[in-house]
Amino acid sequence: MKYLDFIVSAQKFGEARGITSVCSAHPFVLEAAFRSGLAHHAPVLIEATCNQVNQYGGYTGMKPQDFVHFVHALADGVGFPRQNLLLGGDHLGPLVWGHEPAEAAMDKARAMVSAYARAGFGKIHLDCSTPCADDRRLPVEVAARRSADLAAVAEEAISETGLPSPRYIIGTEVPPAGGARAGETALTVTAPEDAAETIALTRQAFKNRGLEAAWDRVIGLVVQPGVEFGDESVHEYNRPAAAGLVNFIEATPGLVFEAHSTDYQTRAALKAMVEDHFAILKVGPGLTFAFREAVFALAEVEEALCDKPSYIRERLETAMLEHPAQWKKHYGGDEQAQKRARRFSFSDRIRYYWNTPEAQMAFEQLITNLGDRALPLTLLSQFCPAQYEKVRAGALANRSHELLLDRVMDVLNDYAYACGISEV
Repeated sequence: MKYLDFIVSAQKFGEARGITSVCSAHPFVLEAAFRSGLAHHAPVLIEATCNQVNQYGGYTGMKPQDFVHFVHALADGVGFPRQNLLLGGDHLGPLVWGHEPAEAAMDKARAMVSAYARAGFGKIHLDCSTPCADDRRLPVEVAARRSADLAAVAEEAISETGLPSPRYIIGTEVPPAGGARAGETALTVTAPEDAAETIALTRQAFKNRGLEAAWDRVIGLVVQPGVEFGDESVHEYNRPAAAGLVNFIEATPGLVFEAHSTDYQTRAALKAMVEDHFAILKVGPGLTFAFREAVFALAEVEEALCDKPSYIRERLETAMLEHPAQWKKHYGGDEQAQKRARRFSFSDRIRYYWNTPEAQMAFEQLITNLGDRALPLTLLSQFCPAQYEKVRAGALANRSHELLLDRVMDVLNDYAYACGISEV
């Protein structure tokens, strides 16, 4: 985690350096992240969320140690050195169990944080902003005490295992998971005084628990910089609106901002955010969205080449209709609007369906049908124009696997540029 310390120090010395936080468990996305890291000779930060990976398996079916093994295997497969791999836990707290009383929810959150720490996650986002079933309201002081409680659990786990000390992130002023609410036209940027209160109260809560040494490893604060996305819209970063936050963090020793939901921002906006001390840029749906775009493009190529195509788009649609839990409450409008959102929404709820039997079978058939052969340039030009240009220039192998990865790496390259590890 020394690289995270380097990022903070660089920021405090006026150097616009950042790191991309890849929030995904999709194997193609993670392989692309490792290939990007190799290409730029840079560390890679992979994060798991509390609902994705926890002591009960989460929606991926993986516990923290399982996720570590999974990520290590993918890194080893492309020759990415494990010593350059950083693992983070996102929104670790009672979020998953917010429907339960606080005592029960926090007991489960403690067990989760301990499992993450013992598995070797070196970056831990302490998030106790979720009200529990018996919380009439949730003052900042209470959230701060609960965060310190979880930090104590992590510190105990580290002392027992002898693993390196983790770095902590605090604060949670981000919109609900799943994207911006329908009809939202603006987001409220965090007020500097609110950020200051969160820091002061959390620092005091750590001190009250005798966690001064752990507080010295709190490196980041999550705030709302005014970026988010909905089904068909993107809230662009507005530098003037965030000026108060920028001035505040510049005068705060040892801390930078962590920005969530930066997906779909332009590379210029991402660069501006890093320059404004949003040094940790989280991205997730934007990467699986790019993967989905590439799969759908290759499905067009496949249908032009094969008598018996995979019909992967139709099979994904069937899976989503038969199992609507992951998209139904997120997509509004009439049937046509919901159908469009299921396929094309920026919120990318389709990402929850790639591991269904229907989708896996169709994807395997797609890859088998395309085979390990060069695809016709005419079809690449029609359906994969950016990759076509790279193939023509000799910069990309004309193979389906490479074409899929390259589309995801296009997104990661924007982040590499923004974080100061690539000049193009």
